[in-house]
Amino acid sequence: MKFEHLGINVPDSRAQARWLVENLGFTVVRSTETVPYLHFLADETGRVVLEIYTNPAGPIPDYATQPPLVLHFALVTTDAAAEGARLIYAGATAISDTTLPDGTRFVMVRDPWGLPLQLCQRAKPFPMP
Repeated sequence: MKFEHLGINVPDSRAQARWLVENLGFTVVRSTETVPYLHFLADETGRVVLEIYTNPAGPIPDYATQPPLVLHFALVTTDAAAEGARLIYAGATAISDTTLPDGTRFVMVRDPWGLPLQLCQRAKPFPMP
């Protein structure tokens, strides 16, 4: 099997999808304009897809109050500090900035709806197919 997508229930999927497209460079690969306002967002490779929706039939977690270790969405970057600053300027909030002994750097921010985004600048990147 291959990973297809990760789906999460969010408070305002339409606004959050716009923000993720504008600020992370995601592409909307499928969406609906009726409840639950599905948005399938692909990264630049098209390999990873995040589904966000606002479905009142299920609970919407309060992402802003949950520790990022409960749930976070990780993104690869070559400059975690600069990307973190850019996202904060666009409405994200800072959580943490950690550098590991091998030089790997993780900058954690929350998007304007509280979803944690981990910006990964790895000393040794994961192999990608």
